[in-house]
Amino acid sequence: MADGSDGPGRSTFVVPSAVPWAGLALAAGGLAISVYLTIVHYSTSVTLACTTSGVVNCEKVTTSPESRFLGAPVPLFGLAFFALMLVANLPALWRRDEPWIRYGRLALAAGGVVFVLYLVYAELFRIDAICLWCSAVHVITGLLFGLVCFGTALGESDPDAASN
Repeated sequence: MADGSDGPGRSTFVVPSAVPWAGLALAAGGLAISVYLTIVHYSTSVTLACTTSGVVNCEKVTTSPESRFLGAPVPLFGLAFFALMLVANLPALWRRDEPWIRYGRLALAAGGVVFVLYLVYAELFRIDAICLWCSAVHVITGLLFGLVCFGTALGESDPDAASN
């Protein structure tokens, strides 16, 4: 509607305006890194900008058997996750009062954290190396989860917000 409401009798979900924008920024950053890691994975001419010796060894991590999950390269899961999180953090979706949107966003973020925990375990205990690019994605995923939890807990339904 032209007045910004969701329609007669519909309430909106009110969160601080910084929450969706921070979520969009984090998701965009994670998406950019995932795009880069996907390009590196499939390219024969692009090399990974990271050290290849010692504990921090991106090449060892990104070429290990654990760099594939269910037969697909892990960066593809990052692409899908961050693309979905980008959409889920649109300000218009944060304002929607439907519980399935809020809890779907929360479930998606929680799923991302669970996958990150598996990947960190694989890096530390199976591969014996850490990838800085992967670690950046892990941190972004954790921050997104925290932000979504914060925004979901802090937000409230406001039937009058649609007309304000």
